[in-house]
Amino acid sequence: MEASVHAVAHQVPDPLRAVPSAQTLSVSVVYHLSEAGRKASLIAGGDGKGVQRLTVEVPSTRLHLVAVGMSGQARLKLQPYFERVDGQVLRQDAPPVFDAPPTVEELFHLAACNHELAREFRSSRAESRDAYRERRAEVARAFLSDPSQRAMARPAPTPRRCFLATSWGRVMFDAGQDKGPAADVPREAHRRFRADERLRKEEHLKRRAADQSLHEQKTRAVAEWLAAHGSDDQRGRHAAGLLPIEEVIDALADEAFASVADLPRYPLDGAERLQAHVRGLTGNGSIVLAPTDLAIAGSDATDATAAEWAVMQQLKTRLPDADVKLRAHRLSWRRDPSLPGLVIYGVLATRRVGPFIVRREFAVPAR
Repeated sequence: MEASVHAVAHQVPDPLRAVPSAQTLSVSVVYHLSEAGRKASLIAGGDGKGVQRLTVEVPSTRLHLVAVGMSGQARLKLQPYFERVDGQVLRQDAPPVFDAPPTVEELFHLAACNHELAREFRSSRAESRDAYRERRAEVARAFLSDPSQRAMARPAPTPRRCFLATSWGRVMFDAGQDKGPAADVPREAHRRFRADERLRKEEHLKRRAADQSLHEQKTRAVAEWLAAHGSDDQRGRHAAGLLPIEEVIDALADEAFASVADLPRYPLDGAERLQAHVRGLTGNGSIVLAPTDLAIAGSDATDATAAEWAVMQQLKTRLPDADVKLRAHRLSWRRDPSLPGLVIYGVLATRRVGPFIVRREFAVPAR
């Protein structure tokens, strides 16, 4: 049996698949020259331009120093330019700047350093992103586990996005972009925000209803008092809507404290008493204090003299349902607050008359 012989046709190499036999690659290089570098370039016979563009041959053993763009253009890895500053790798988008035209070997050395720094920069950025994601996850877990926490009200949370205030600034959470617990934060923040809004609305409606009810009670009490005790003049003004309610409250206070009407009232002569006090302190008898010069700070007294205590006990005996307190009024001069103030004491009695709360202050012996 004879063997078969097949002719093998010669194939022309496909230019798209052919492997070049050259051991170097033509690569473009771009760098900048400072003013000193431009001068050096001119002295060396160069063009002295600030932006230098040239082509160098890179050996195949150094192709890791070359970047090839989508258009097929090969360039030396000098841009972006990376440098270490205070132990931290920083990125600059501009090419490196030289004070003298570099040699090809210097460019290769700089590209190698730039290549290593770029790897370190990307690694640190990745670590920073991982640490940032972990911090966000911790914030998210703390928020979701604590029902008392709330997202920032401005901008208002939505089911898609919200902002949380943290010790390192406000942090945005996006349900469409975040993963894990962070993705659940916007929906929960929005739910809490709406629940708070509903609660505030309910509380507002309750307060409004309570205020409206109290107003109606006061209106009825005024009408009843006028019907029983008001004069024709007061009834007429009330019918016309011109009777001040303060006039009725004053009359109710007179009735409420009628049993102690014999006790001296607290005098409203603070301006005159402070004027005498300031004149005594300064030795200037020409000082005149207007009522607007008077500053008053009131508080509950922390101690009582025997005479003050006696007035308090008398009021409590004669007005068993009254709230009786010893009050201290500190008078000071607005134009010179540094001067020692004058403290005057009085006993304040408070009673409830229907929907109204009436007060009256009584004098006590001076200390």
